[in-house]
Amino acid sequence: MFKPPPECPVFEPSWEEFADPFAFINKIRPIAEKTGICKIRPPPDWQPPFACDVDRLHFTPRIQRLNELEAQTRVQLNFLDQIAKFWELQGCTLKIPHVERKILNLYQLNKLVLDEGGFDIVCKERRWTKIAMAMGFAPGKAVGSHLRAHYERILYPYSLFQSGANLLAPDLAAKMMAFGIENDGNEYKPHDLVQRQNAQVQPSDTCTPARRGKRMKAEFGCVKSEVDAEGEVCANRPNLRRRMGSLVAKPEPGDLLFLTIILTPPVCGSGNDEDRLLLCDGCDDSYHTFCLIPPLHDVPKGDWRCPKCLAQECSKPQEAFGFEQARRDYSLKAFGEMADSFKSDYFNMPVHMVPTELVEKEFWRLVTTIEEDVTVEYGADIASKEFGSGFPMKGGRFKVAPHDEKYLNCGWNLNNMAMMDPSVLTHVTADICGMTLPWLYVGMCFSSFCWHIEDHWSYSINYLHWGEPKTWYGAPGFAAEHLEAVMKKLAPELFEMQPDLLHQLVTIMNPNILMAHGVPIYRTNQCAGEFVITFPRAYHSGFNQGFNFAEAVNFCTVDWMPLGRQCVDHYRLLHRYCVFSHDEMICNMAAKANKLDVVLASAVHKDMVLMINEEQELRDKIRKLGVVQCELFKYDLLQDDERQCVKCRTTCYLSALTCPCRQGEQVCLHHVHHLCSCSISNFTLRYRFTLDDLYPMMNAVKQRAEEYDGWASHVAEILEAKLDKKRNLCVFRSLIEESDVKGFPDNDLLRHLRMVTQDADRCSSVAQQLLNGKRQTRYRTAGGKSHNQLSVEEMRSFVRQLYNLPCSLTQAPLLKELLNCIEDFQQHSEKVLSDDITADSVTEIQSLLDESSDFDVCLPEVRQLRERLELARWLAAVREAEDAVASPRGLSLDSMRRLIDRGVGLTPHPSTERAMARLQELLTVSEQWEENAQTLLRARPPKCMASLSAALREVEALPTYLPNCLLLRDSVGRATEWLKEAEVLQVGGRVPVLDMLSDMVLRGQAIPVKLDPLERLEALVSEVQAWRESAAKTFLMKSSSFTLLEVLCPRFEVGSSLKKKMKKTKCDAGSCGRKRTGRLDSLSDVEKALSESNDSASAMATLAEVRLKELESLASIRAANESKLLPSNDSSTLRVCVCQKAPMGALRQCELCRDAFHSACVCGPDDPADPKPWLCPACRRSSKPALDKVLPLLASLQRIRVRLPEGDALRYMIERTVNWQRQARKIMTTYNLSATSQEHRSESASQRSCGADSSSQDWNRCSQEQTVFYTEQPCISLQGLSAELEELMVEGLLLQVSLPEVEQLYTLLLKGPPAEHSSQGAVTSVEKRTKRRMEQEEAGVEVMEQGISKRKRQRMSKVKRRERKAASVSASPTHLSDLSPSDDSEEDMILCPAASCLQPAGDEVFWVQCDCCNQWFHMVCVGVSAQMAAEEDYMCVTCSMRNAGQCR
Repeated sequence: MFKPPPECPVFEPSWEEFADPFAFINKIRPIAEKTGICKIRPPPDWQPPFACDVDRLHFTPRIQRLNELEAQTRVQLNFLDQIAKFWELQGCTLKIPHVERKILNLYQLNKLVLDEGGFDIVCKERRWTKIAMAMGFAPGKAVGSHLRAHYERILYPYSLFQSGANLLAPDLAAKMMAFGIENDGNEYKPHDLVQRQNAQVQPSDTCTPARRGKRMKAEFGCVKSEVDAEGEVCANRPNLRRRMGSLVAKPEPGDLLFLTIILTPPVCGSGNDEDRLLLCDGCDDSYHTFCLIPPLHDVPKGDWRCPKCLAQECSKPQEAFGFEQARRDYSLKAFGEMADSFKSDYFNMPVHMVPTELVEKEFWRLVTTIEEDVTVEYGADIASKEFGSGFPMKGGRFKVAPHDEKYLNCGWNLNNMAMMDPSVLTHVTADICGMTLPWLYVGMCFSSFCWHIEDHWSYSINYLHWGEPKTWYGAPGFAAEHLEAVMKKLAPELFEMQPDLLHQLVTIMNPNILMAHGVPIYRTNQCAGEFVITFPRAYHSGFNQGFNFAEAVNFCTVDWMPLGRQCVDHYRLLHRYCVFSHDEMICNMAAKANKLDVVLASAVHKDMVLMINEEQELRDKIRKLGVVQCELFKYDLLQDDERQCVKCRTTCYLSALTCPCRQGEQVCLHHVHHLCSCSISNFTLRYRFTLDDLYPMMNAVKQRAEEYDGWASHVAEILEAKLDKKRNLCVFRSLIEESDVKGFPDNDLLRHLRMVTQDADRCSSVAQQLLNGKRQTRYRTAGGKSHNQLSVEEMRSFVRQLYNLPCSLTQAPLLKELLNCIEDFQQHSEKVLSDDITADSVTEIQSLLDESSDFDVCLPEVRQLRERLELARWLAAVREAEDAVASPRGLSLDSMRRLIDRGVGLTPHPSTERAMARLQELLTVSEQWEENAQTLLRARPPKCMASLSAALREVEALPTYLPNCLLLRDSVGRATEWLKEAEVLQVGGRVPVLDMLSDMVLRGQAIPVKLDPLERLEALVSEVQAWRESAAKTFLMKSSSFTLLEVLCPRFEVGSSLKKKMKKTKCDAGSCGRKRTGRLDSLSDVEKALSESNDSASAMATLAEVRLKELESLASIRAANESKLLPSNDSSTLRVCVCQKAPMGALRQCELCRDAFHSACVCGPDDPADPKPWLCPACRRSSKPALDKVLPLLASLQRIRVRLPEGDALRYMIERTVNWQRQARKIMTTYNLSATSQEHRSESASQRSCGADSSSQDWNRCSQEQTVFYTEQPCISLQGLSAELEELMVEGLLLQVSLPEVEQLYTLLLKGPPAEHSSQGAVTSVEKRTKRRMEQEEAGVEVMEQGISKRKRQRMSKVKRRERKAASVSASPTHLSDLSPSDDSEEDMILCPAASCLQPAGDEVFWVQCDCCNQWFHMVCVGVSAQMAAEEDYMCVTCSMRNAGQCR
């Protein structure tokens, strides 16, 4: 299977590079000459028109039989032809036998037998099995015996004949007699190569290329002759469409390559049987056919030779192999139709669909097979001068369009390229077709050009104008001799017949075979519009993929000149003619020395030195031989074929030898003895120039090139300098600058100097970066760059490179010192890496890594040190985690997992593996206990204390932090404490409070431990909750917004929504002299106080205090509501009811808060005729059950024996109810209601007429008669009502229990106020309260003074304050009304002149001053907000009533 060689370089020049072809080729030459061939793709827009005259183009192609092209295949075919002829002349037909179903390779068999020493030795030593295996047959099938039989029957007689053995010997005669015994095998027909090449044929239109043909013909195959157009058999015509055996051409007498020996017996001397006599066509001797060995049954057709003539025929040398011409002339169109038809028929698909890889593999298969013949035609070496080039030419027949005129002078136009100034062929005077004039090539599928190098080892350039690709193979010039040696080794028979075989362009060899023998081969596919360039002495070959049209020409540049002289010497050895005279070209250039380029002048000078020295030596030699006659002769006036050396065929120019006996012939001075047999003294030396003429020419060229040569020699000197003689980099830069200034050509030397300078610059830059420790891209010797750092070995190589540079760099010794530091670091690192890992080695390893950061070098030890550092840090972390001081709680599971996860990614090491195993074991045990602890905590039902305590004792041994185990320990601790509390609760004699009991139950439920008392406590709490629900059903109304505690407790927040606060300066607690124990400002405060009370007595005291606040607040609210309903107030600004709108229509007045409500906004009594007091929605808080329904609740609570705020409130409410009931009964029994009612009413009227308000109480601020609003229901008149009765009625209405006494008292008071039982009761009470209030104000006047606002603060003496206070008391009797029983308590309070001071306390108390009487009031006591106090003038109630009375 053919394996394609590697691809050659492909270049795609830019327009700028493409402008100068020779400059571009010179630029790519260092790369392309390494492969011998390269491909160039012009810019896409470069598309020259096809200018060839297609109509005039007619050509006769060459015929190529593919398997005759390949060297080794041709050797086998020649051998088979010799064997076939040998037996054919014996009257027998060669039939090639089959072995193991394969055609036997007779050539290989013969060669192997000869290599083993011959037939006799192989038989003697029994080597036939070895030969069979060498031929590829499987052992053990007796193949060796078959091979011996075939060899002995077919090849052995021929071998004996070649060795000159006696053909009349009986054994040889017997072998030859046995030749025709076997009839199996394929009949072989010889190629008759020489016959085909020498035959004179006439073109015929009927002869077309063949496709495939089998060389082996079946034994009984029929013979078929081709008939021409006129019906005659073409007997003597070579057949192009030829299958083996289909046409037997009659050979001519001179066309036989070998005539096989016929063994003849001695002449019998009988003249009988004349019809059986056989005449020799050479000497006319006669032989009977039955006397021959083997005997012939019939007279053979064709020529027959006797032994004597046969020996003469066999001794004739073989003719050289070459291509024969086709029998017809083609036009381009006809050839294309034939080529496309051949390819499409062969591959059975359209030509454009056949892959190039398939064609390539099939081509190399066909050229190496003997069994198949495929014949193609190739239109090669068609002169463009006759038919026109494919490129447009000046003065040509092709009319160029204006936009295509640029291609006329383009350097890539092959008509211009060979004769451009950079090409030295411009100095060759003659037009050389194919070298200086392009040749045209018309190819078809499989047509090939064989291995060859260009004439004079010149460059060649090939352009494919159009058509299918052309596949190229090339070998670089330095491998030319290697390729020649390999081909001579593999096909020596061909080179024995034709020493210059490779110059005939008739032989190819598989590139895979050449590559297998070490010859570098490269390939490419040249597509239409692409150039392929071959370089000097680069062997190249190839084939066409299909119908195409190409054009090629040669050119030579300055760098070719030394090779050109070597080629002439090589041609002389091969006796090959030269296309042009190299010496003549050199002399032509020297004659124009002043016009030569400096580089070309330098090259010409060097060539002339060699030429003149050689010429001088040769002339001296022939002078010593005796040649004395000489004459001037202008050889340049002769044609090249008229001045060739008769020995080596070299074109003579400088000198030659002639002899009068050989007119028109000469020899070069190298072959003085090959002219004739005359005496050398008779020879005449003809010369073109004397040596004296040549030296001035050389000096002129030298002078032209001297300046450049001096520069070049200086460059060469510094480039070759060693050690201390190396120059600085600046010298190199100066030489480059000099070349730029003086315009020296851009040749190899200058490019080498630039490359060395650039390398030195890059090396200097990289060295400086390494010295600076900067991590930049590194420079590689190959010219590439990488973002990686240099390795230490590369660093050493780089240092060596610095010292190997032709110039000296200052960084080299510094970098050497850096390299020594790096090596010291490596030694230290190796020592550290060899030691065992410990947690204490972190510092040392880190210091090494810090040191490595100073080196911009890739150090393999750094990675190992980092790994070792990670291991050491991990061990340190493990040790730190295990240290009890660092982690008092021990290792946590997360810490162990993190350490294990971190350790898994570390490099394996025994130290870490031991620590890892220890951690893993500890983690496994800890996770197990953590899971067990979690199971114990989540167990349902919970576990007992004993089992949990036992588990905790086992866990205590683990040095780890286990959250679930700690939670378990905490749970056990909490359970122990809870049990102690439960035990104390059971043993103690106090009744437990519900909050404490609920808290214990909640805490007990949160503890995941089985607690025996918990069930009983939960039942107790459930019983209390059930009692609370029963009480709520008893007291609370449906959809009530009040809680049970709010209903049962006194109303301490009566009217709280109307109260506002203003910031008051914090009072000094010491100045007050009293300290409050607590504040009851909200329900939560009350609930908290009840819950925290130690016993029922303290709870009752708290509720009594709340009751006092309730009465005080209610008195203030009643007074405010009564005052706003006075007729003197502006009704437009008055707001009443829950809707807070002006009074209108019928109103209802609450008996408790005395506020007015629209009848439409509130619900009236269920039975209007029922005389019951009407309460507003805010005052009616419960359903007010009967007392007999409430008492069982208290009894059941006492049985439960649990204290709760609602229970204390219920108990206090019942006590309050019973006390009120007893007081009401007592009061109602002391009055004679029926007798004194009229007297009481008259007394009240007389008191109102007198206007004496000194005897009126807080409850008697205004009467119903004084209001201007209409009320639907009757309301108790406060006019003339005693404070005791009013207070009793109010407290009765506040009770949340229904009592008949409340209705009775209400009915009594509706009729009018009764007569007072004691005339001094109210007065005495008021006087007492007034006296106590004065004493309190005198004691707390200083405190009040501190709370006065700065804008209204006045400094008053103690006397004035007492007088003002007394005046305010006397002017406002309501100020003396204070129902609080805690006036004599030790609480910290400050009284204000308000009718019912609420005694606010705390850090900040808000005050407001009356602008009329200048008295100070608590803002909360008079219902003033902070905004109102700041923006409006305030007038107290007393001043407002006084002003209203004055207005009336």
